[in-house]
Amino acid sequence: MDSNLHSPERRLIELRIEHADLDATIDRLGPDGNPQDELLMRRLKKRRLLLRDQIAQLEIALDPKEPA
Repeated sequence: MDSNLHSPERRLIELRIEHADLDATIDRLGPDGNPQDELLMRRLKKRRLLLRDQIAQLEIALDPKEPA
């Protein structure tokens, strides 16, 4: 059971959930936020991009393309 807690598949699910949460937060804050929120928005978007990259790397590692 402990090995399942740290499996790459579980990590992928956690990253996808965090990415979806960030999407919802960014959408909720919207483009018409006040200037003080601009820094927060940039940080959230940067984190979202980092998560997207991590998700892509894990997907590749879990399902490598087979040579044709």
